[in-house]
Amino acid sequence: MLERIKRISSWLAENEVEVAFLTSPDNVFYLSGFLSDPHERLLGVAIFQDAEPFLICPSMEKDSAKHAGWSYEVIGYSDTDNPWDIVQKAITSRVSTVHTVAIEKEHMNVERYEKLNGMFHRAKFISAEEKLRKLRLKKDPQELEKIREACALADYAIEVGVAEIAEGKTELDVLGAIEYALKKKGVLAMSFSTMVLTGKNAASPHGTPGDTKIKKGDLVLFDLGVVVDGYCSDITRTVAYQDINNEQEHIYQTVLKAQLEALKTIRPGVPCSEVDIAARNFISSAGYGEYFPHRLGHGLGISVHEYPSLTETNPLILEEGAVFTVEPGIYVPGLAGVRIEDDIAITKSGIEVLTKYPKELQIIR
Repeated sequence: MLERIKRISSWLAENEVEVAFLTSPDNVFYLSGFLSDPHERLLGVAIFQDAEPFLICPSMEKDSAKHAGWSYEVIGYSDTDNPWDIVQKAITSRVSTVHTVAIEKEHMNVERYEKLNGMFHRAKFISAEEKLRKLRLKKDPQELEKIREACALADYAIEVGVAEIAEGKTELDVLGAIEYALKKKGVLAMSFSTMVLTGKNAASPHGTPGDTKIKKGDLVLFDLGVVVDGYCSDITRTVAYQDINNEQEHIYQTVLKAQLEALKTIRPGVPCSEVDIAARNFISSAGYGEYFPHRLGHGLGISVHEYPSLTETNPLILEEGAVFTVEPGIYVPGLAGVRIEDDIAITKSGIEVLTKYPKELQIIR
């Protein structure tokens, strides 16, 4: 954490910025080790060029912040305090004049911006997102190990879900069994709302599970992720129940081969666009281009969706330590929805596939 703080401080000095005030829970966790969901309450870390940083949080979480490993000042406030007065006092006690403040423009809402602007009405506000994205892009060995653990649990969750498939069970029946099994493993949080989609629902890339029952000839799509010590996994698998028609099987094999084509392109020095294009061109050549409506993948770490975005227009060069998803899909309404997703880490010479659950076509009898 100390090294991350130093990098932000150096960036502030290089850009003549007096203070960065960062309020997204994910970035607070990245910089402090303190993982918290403050709901509507203020949570933030202030970092300076030379002065000691501070963390502000509700008083009831002050001890937790200290125990998380934050070695600098922790300022707690009660529900009857005005935390912005406390923030202003803490910042002005460290820097006499504030000309420029770095904030997360994509996260900070208008009300909070107006609070800061009222405190430092002559200051310029710049975005800290680009710097934070670049810092978080390359995972260190400890981060990678946590992601590996989260991926292993995601593999287990798919195994549980596939074993639960049976005639007449609903999407929510299977989903409940998955999350119950994970709770018994000690999992406290999912990366996002678990998806189990069957039949026509599987053709909706971000469908909502409900009371639809599994029946013969259905495809069943699982999309889920597990959080381990603040780090996410994200996996998708699609299986068939008892039977599959020729076009459904063709769609499945097209998605699988498209993903394998994308994986073959990945190595340090390759742009994100090349990876997306490899899968997209394969799907288009098979006649399903219009049915692949989303990017190929996204960065993965503290946030389940983070930098970079794997699109056909992103020139960003992939480097060792980057972790992201590769998840082509084809969604034909009334016929089939297939997505296959793995989590990938860039190594010195190639890739490590972090999710291990088999992805060859399975027909569940």
